[in-house]
Amino acid sequence: MTTAVGTLKLHPDRLLPPEPEVRAIARRLYDAVRDLPVLSPHGHVDPRLLLDNQPFPDPASLFVTPDHYVTRLLHASGVPLEALGVGRGPLPEAEARNVWRLLCEHWDVYRGTPVRYWLEAELAEIFEVSMAPSAQTADAIYDHVADRLAKDGYRPRALYERFRIQVLATTDDPADDLSAHAALAADPTWSGRVIPTFRPDPYLEPAQFGWRDAVTRLGQVADLDTGDYAGFVAALEARRRYFIAHGAVSADHSHVEVRTDPLEPSEADRIYRAALAGEASEAEAVALRRHLLLEMARMSCDDGLVMTLHPGVRRGHYSATTRSFGPDTGSDIPIRIEFTDALRPLLERYGTHPGFHLVVFTVDETVFSRELAPLAGFYPSVYVGVPWWFLDAPNAIRRFRAAVTETAGFSRTSGFVDDTRAFCSIPARHDMSRRIDAGVLARLVAEHRLDEQEALETAVDLVTEQPRTVFKL
Repeated sequence: MTTAVGTLKLHPDRLLPPEPEVRAIARRLYDAVRDLPVLSPHGHVDPRLLLDNQPFPDPASLFVTPDHYVTRLLHASGVPLEALGVGRGPLPEAEARNVWRLLCEHWDVYRGTPVRYWLEAELAEIFEVSMAPSAQTADAIYDHVADRLAKDGYRPRALYERFRIQVLATTDDPADDLSAHAALAADPTWSGRVIPTFRPDPYLEPAQFGWRDAVTRLGQVADLDTGDYAGFVAALEARRRYFIAHGAVSADHSHVEVRTDPLEPSEADRIYRAALAGEASEAEAVALRRHLLLEMARMSCDDGLVMTLHPGVRRGHYSATTRSFGPDTGSDIPIRIEFTDALRPLLERYGTHPGFHLVVFTVDETVFSRELAPLAGFYPSVYVGVPWWFLDAPNAIRRFRAAVTETAGFSRTSGFVDDTRAFCSIPARHDMSRRIDAGVLARLVAEHRLDEQEALETAVDLVTEQPRTVFKL
């Protein structure tokens, strides 16, 4: 995308197929979807960003410090996370400027990565930066972006409108009072739609540090006694209803694996009580978590929340980073995952339940064609989640479409999710997906496997009807 030394210019055909005839088709398909609204049914933007609508403090706090996509590769290149302000609040101006310099000085390490693609799109299209980041241009770009951030048109609400966001889902703890969501919904000056997502992971992991405190807090906010298993389940159900009343459409689950083996009620209660007493074994804690994940599916059948699974990541692989900077700071690493047998107990019970939607994501792309596409190609409830996190990259998305489409088509996939904390990356991520899907569909047209009108309808559906249908928007 950099066309000359020191120049930042985005090519209009970036990511489209290189063959002239296929590219021409892809252009037409992309033109039909490029300006359609953004539906973001899974992400991690703090709703208070839009409630408070305060200016972003500085370029480093916007682009670098909170974004583990950016900081992890800098860390791998020898830049300490401390030097990037990770885990800290707003930085003094001198420190923020130095963080920005570190990014620009290491710009070459992002070559070929989706992070480079997103950052260049943000800088050029949102902030009108025309210089390529480098050690020489770092301060000038910082000043340019900081000047823009001081303008009302770059406050969060103005950018929300500019990004054409129609729905933005957040990720929230079951004990959250959702006051930011409620205040936004009641604000007569706000016309957007920001919805919470029920994320109960810490409450389903009895072996995790802090679990007993979390269970106590859950009982307090639900006003129910969680001293036994039945009360705990009732509290989770109550909080799900609370989230639905505040606009939630889905419940999200991210555990190391997705086995859903059932327990007898008496056994679930025994292990739960043992866990509260600090006496449950590791095997018992795992068994209860697997049973509770099955219970989450039962609850989704009852209350209608879409159930999404984001498994297969070893959180906090480098424990020193987690201890120093907290979770979600770049040291999470994917592991192998199995779905066919793991989800069978769940699908035996609920796979054909009317209205149940199960969206299954993975960072292990070996399972796309072997397991997920066949599951989605049979069970009415199952949809394959598009590539996220380590796979939300151009070639990985193309591999995903090739692996899944021949078994499950396009209609059994979720529609794109941006999965981001970096607010300004939302339009860049969705645009990347639209360009890649336009290229995939164009190739099917060029191979005479689809006619262009069908490809056009599919391209539009993937960014409009598909996410609306799958996530019940």
